Amino acid sequence: MYDKKGKLINDIYEKELARLQAELVKLQYWIKEKGLKVAVIFEGRDAAGKGGVIKRITEPLNPRNARVVALQKPTEKERNQWYFQRYVKHLPTAGEMVLFDRSWYNRAGVERVMGFCTDDEYEEFLYTCPQFEEMIMRSGIILIKYWFSISDKEQKKRFLARNEDPMKRWKLSPMDIESRTRWVEYSKAKDVMFKHTDTEQSPWYVVNADIKRHARLNCISHLLDQIDYEDLTPEPIEFPKVTRHPDYKRPPIANMNWVPAIFGENPVDDERS
Repeated sequence: MYDKKGKLINDIYEKELARLQAELVKLQYWIKEKGLKVAVIFEGRDAAGKGGVIKRITEPLNPRNARVVALQKPTEKERNQWYFQRYVKHLPTAGEMVLFDRSWYNRAGVERVMGFCTDDEYEEFLYTCPQFEEMIMRSGIILIKYWFSISDKEQKKRFLARNEDPMKRWKLSPMDIESRTRWVEYSKAKDVMFKHTDTEQSPWYVVNADIKRHARLNCISHLLDQIDYEDLTPEPIEFPKVTRHPDYKRPPIANMNWVPAIFGENPVDDERS
């Protein structure tokens, strides 16, 4: 079941992931049918694997009912708004699940450590965040918060792998590099954040993220356990036959501007539009 390094072997991982993704589809049907509003927050250090989990969650889902929110740095206008204002407009409506790839907790993490907010703004956040979350939960939103915990050694390994791969180098930013030198400062900020926001009403769920496969399966399994749902998957549709119109004559498809068939061949004539 596990290899010599203690990692779940790939065949079992893929099988279990497929099973969990099938359950996610059932959950989505339930959320839509019952008009639930679900917000899931993913936080943690850079390269902790948040994006990978979010990708596996959304892969089988309808993007109209499962959105990912990953905001850029705030604009000048947003910096002068109530801090939570830019996030409120992204909260889920009835029948929707929203996955926040980082969230309002930026203020307790990167903004605090990098000096992007004042001490007063930081203290105000710690005081008002639990109140804000209580308010949105009272409105009917199901709020689930995940913190992806990763070791110093594993983060360094993943940063080096990104740097060596041209296809992944875009994932590295100057902020990521700076975060390496401020490892302890981030740890302290996280500890203070948990002290103020890990509440009985809105707890943090910590995911051991050192092994990506395990983190993905464990997080998805836990997410499915947070909402009681039933299988409302509709029965397969019986498709009608195509209605023929003898008076319709289609223009020759050879007149179309076909994309060059580097692979395979373009059709000469068949029933297509």
